[in-house]
Formats: sequence, structure tokens, C-alpha cells
Amino acid sequence: MANRSETTGTGVLDGARSVSGQEPVPPPPPEDASPEAKDLYWYTHVYQGDRVPQLTFRAVAMGAVLGMMMSVSNLYTTLKVGWSFGVAITACVLSFVLWNAFRALSGGRLSRMSILENNCMQSTASAAGYSTGSTIATAFGALLLIDPDHRHYPWHVVGAFTLLTGLMGVLLAIPMKRQMINHEQLPFPSGIAAATTLRSLYSEGRDAVRQAYALVVALLAGAVIGVLNTGEGTLAALDRFFAWMRTNLFSIQLPEQIPAAGLVSAGGKPMVGAGLESSGLLIAAGMIVGLRVSVSMLVSSALLYFVVTPWLVGIDAAHAGDPAWVVSIPLVGGGAIYHPPRWGLWGGTAVMVFASLMSLALQWKTVVRSFTLFKRGGASGPTAGTLHQQLAAIEVPTTWLVAGIVPIAIALVALQIVAFSIHWWAGLLAVAMSFVLSMVACRATGETDTTPIGAMGKVMQLAFAVLMPRQVIPNLASAGVAANSAASSADLLTDLKSGYLLGANPRKQFMAQFVGVFFGTLAIVPAWYLMIPDAAALEKYPLPATRTWEAVARVLSQGLEALPVSARWAALVGALIGILIPVIEKVAPRSRRWVPSAMGIGLGWVVFLSNALAFTLGALIAWLWSRLDRRTHDSYNIPIASGLVAGESMIKAFIAMAATALGLLNL
Repeated sequence: MANRSETTGTGVLDGARSVSGQEPVPPPPPEDASPEAKDLYWYTHVYQGDRVPQLTFRAVAMGAVLGMMMSVSNLYTTLKVGWSFGVAITACVLSFVLWNAFRALSGGRLSRMSILENNCMQSTASAAGYSTGSTIATAFGALLLIDPDHRHYPWHVVGAFTLLTGLMGVLLAIPMKRQMINHEQLPFPSGIAAATTLRSLYSEGRDAVRQAYALVVALLAGAVIGVLNTGEGTLAALDRFFAWMRTNLFSIQLPEQIPAAGLVSAGGKPMVGAGLESSGLLIAAGMIVGLRVSVSMLVSSALLYFVVTPWLVGIDAAHAGDPAWVVSIPLVGGGAIYHPPRWGLWGGTAVMVFASLMSLALQWKTVVRSFTLFKRGGASGPTAGTLHQQLAAIEVPTTWLVAGIVPIAIALVALQIVAFSIHWWAGLLAVAMSFVLSMVACRATGETDTTPIGAMGKVMQLAFAVLMPRQVIPNLASAGVAANSAASSADLLTDLKSGYLLGANPRKQFMAQFVGVFFGTLAIVPAWYLMIPDAAALEKYPLPATRTWEAVARVLSQGLEALPVSARWAALVGALIGILIPVIEKVAPRSRRWVPSAMGIGLGWVVFLSNALAFTLGALIAWLWSRLDRRTHDSYNIPIASGLVAGESMIKAFIAMAATALGLLNL
């Protein structure tokens, strides 16, 4: 969620007043103050990590449980809509509500969880729920689709890869924290939002409490919607329940698509996803991303379904007798249904990949600034002996980085050699490049609140296309190393930004984040195999992100000649659009609101039309709400949307896992 940056990155003054409650507080040092002055001010007026409980068993346990659930939720949303949602704010709110409920049930015998305990809890939950899943649905999903026999990699390979890349990302963030947060004080808007949410909850203001309960109610509503729109044949127990309700009372099952036959057909046959999907998750996602992305997605998808697909189906039919003709729009379901996104993903992927890379190129100053870490890191510590010792006792020492990164890097290189047939030097290069790309990703997150995980993966894919040409498995594995490490590093720094504003002990928060990776891996690996027992189960999802990784890997390994001619033209046009839109936004920033979203255009050709319709419906609801009552919209839109996303995605994931588990038990 990127629309929460009203506060500046130097909001230490507000943090000192809110946390310590001491008035008046001296004004913070100016932006051009020395690193020593900033450190002294923070340690004197903001830091309270030694006086307030923080890294407690209950905080880590609560974060572990919530993070494990949210990791499964984000696995589902990645398969469904192509991205994962930050879990820090949702975890903070749920922890606050749940712990207060436990206190009430205990008759007040349980003490209140402190604000820094809750902050430590969200670090554990965020690591478990967000920074462990980037490689699962994308890299390993693409590997499952590409494998000729559609075989899963063994669980120990997936588990080790997920754990090692997540831990490496956490460790790589150590040298960046002092530079980017303490001294440069980059905004990291989501970190500011999490800190602001916690302050609001602990101020016991009525609006904050209402927002918290709105999120919980929306989560329950999302779970109900997720159960009711479950299709026939997914889970036998649900089928029996729906049948009983139809027979004895009334039907409560929601249709998977409205209308069931779809809005449009091609060549006399229906097209997959050509209707409106009854999903609260998709509507809520539209409420979060807004009209620009959603409308761009809908227009792009409508063009694919209503114009391009019927035209290409007609051309395919005209060449039906030509054995050399490569069909553009494939048929699925035993030859009964056309699948437009199978062709559209080439153009859509080109838009997203080139837009991501062009945006990164246009932010070359951000990339260059990432490397100031090496130039200034050694001289940035405080010069005063006492203050230096005090900060050294609470900051994460560099020795932890060395002690952790060496064995993890060795293990990760060995894993790449054994599991993915990567040469030792290429595996070592993948680890080294991950450090560089993690710095870039953390800088981008700190300045814009957007982590370019996709772009980091594509850079690695392009690099390995040169280093190990026409080898698709090393291509995807190296991209997974970069993507998960970058996501984990950026996630830790975002959480440490919250802790910095609240006066938390960074060493304790790092430990919570480090432990959270283990819990996330423990949850997401079995969830992956239960949700996706085989390639057929995977292909039931839209897979926008997974298909993008697969498409790039196929093109880089097989060449464009493997594609239909129409797909090559679509890729060329998509690449030009992907390059042009970021340039227009850079040259004429005021026109941005009128320029279509490159990501929306690309997604529109990768997801189903039903997804794009639901997104746009949600965006319209949020827009109308903001026009009618701006205050309530600003207060409740994100909590309600986040709750709907979390509720439906978690229940859908649990239903999928239950169906697989019961199938294995023959129940």
C-alpha cells in the first residue's frame, strides 16, 4: 500500500512526543546535520527500548502465528492477482484486538502489550508473512509450468531456498540501516504508516479503535465471501452444505462468474474469464490500487477480449489446414474454451518488464546513491566515546553480518549447484549480485514505498541469459535469489523505520525479523504443496506474476522464433509502450494522472477480464466514497479493503489446502 506518506522521513519530533510523553521536546536537528547530531538527538529524545518491554515471548509468538497465516494469504494473492500485500499494519491491528480480547477473557490478569512489543510483533509477522513468499509462487511456479513433466521440486529444496534467501536479505539490510534510516532518514512511507497506526491505537482514540474493528469485521466478511464463492467440486463438505441449503432453505452459494456463460465469445466458443468474478478480494484490491491502475487494466483487457481475440481467432480459423501455422489463441478445456491471456501474456509481460526496467533506469540517481553506503559507511558513526558505546550496544553489529552471511552464502551456492545445475561461479555471482540489487531495492522502497521486486528478478534473468544462455532453470533460480533477498531486505528496513520512530531497540527488532523468516518458511512451504499439488491445480489461477517469469524465461532460453508471429508483434508493441509511459511520466509529471498505468495495461493482458472488472468496480466504489465523504473514506477505505483481502485470501488458501489433504487421505 503506497498511499500513506503524509509524514516526512524526519518525523522524529512527533515520535518523541508521542512515545515519551515529555513536553516540550527540542526540535530535531536540520536535514544537513551531522550523523553524530542525528544519532545523539534520537538516542536522547526518542529511544526507549531499554525502558519498555519489546522482544518478549508473547510478542514473537503472536507475530509468528499472524505471520504464518498472512504468508499463506499472500501466497494466494500472488497466484490470484500477481502481487503480495504488506502485512505490518494488518498484523498490528489484529494483534491489538486479539490481545485485548485475551486480556478481557483472562479477567485482566494478562498485562497490556506495550507499543514496542506490538512493533516487535509486527516485525516477526512481516518477515513471516511477506519476505518468504516471493520465490514460491513466481520462480517455483514458473519452474513447475516449464518442466516437461510438470514436476514439483522436492520440499527440502523449496524450503532451503526460501529460508536461505529470506535470511540473506535480512542480513544484507544490516549495513544499510544506519545509512538509510539513521542518517539519511529516508521516508519508508509504509514504515511511517505502521508507526502512526500503533501510536493511534495506543492513544485509545475512538477513530483508531473503530478502524481496527472495521478491519476485523471486513476480514470476517472476506472469509464468508471466500466460502460462499467456492466453486462446485472444490471441497466435498462444502458441496454437501450448499446442496442442503438449496434443498431445505435457499441457495447461498455465489456464482463464480456473472454471467456464467460470459459476456463475449469468439469463434462460437466461450472465453475463459469473460465475465465478472464474485470476489471481495479483487474488489478490495481495486479499492487499494485506485482508478488509474484499475481502469487501465479494464481497458486493456477489454481490448484483448472484445477486439484482438476475435480477430486472431478468425485468422487462426483461416489457416486451420496449414501444418506450419502456429495458433495464436489456444483452446483449453478439451478444445471447448478459448484462453486469450495465454497469448496476451507476451504483450502484457513486455509492457511490465520494460516499464519496470525503464523506471529503474530513469531513477539512476537512486541507484547511484545506493552505493554511497560504501563511501560513507565507515565514517558515519558517532565520535563521542560514550554515545558510540551506547549505540554500539543496541545497533546490529557488523560481526553478525559476517557470521551469518558467510555460511548462508556458501549454503545457497551449494544449493544452486545441486538443485539447479548452476556452475559454482554463477551461483556465487548470483549471491553477489543479490547484495547490489538489494541495495537498489531498499533505496527505491525508502524513497518511493515501491519495492521493484519484478525488476530485480528481470535484471538477474537478463544477466543469466548472457552467462548461461538457453538454460531456463538457472535463469529462474538466479532471479528467485535476487527477488526474495531484495524483498526481505526492504521489508526489514521498512519495519526498522517504524522502530526508529517509536524508539525501539534495533538489535531486538532485527532478532524478531530474523526469527520470523523461519516461521514464514515453516508455514508457506507445506501450504505451497497443499494448495498446488500439481501443475493442473496451478493453472486454475490467473498467475499474472508467475506467467511473466515463465514468459521471460522461455523467450530468453528459446528465442522469439518459438512464438506465434502475432505474439512477437504484441511483444514489440508492448515493449515500446512499456518504455514510452515511464518517459512521459518523467518528462511531464503533471500529466501522470491522465497517462494510463503501464502496470495496469500489462496486467490487463495477463489476467482474466473478470479480474479487471472486479478491480475497476472496487476502484469506482472507493472513488465514489471519497467524493461523498472524504473523511470516512480516508479513515476506513484501507482498513476495510485490507481486511477483505486478508479474509478471503486466507480462507481460500485453507480451502485449497484442506481439499488436497482430504484427497490424500481419500476422504
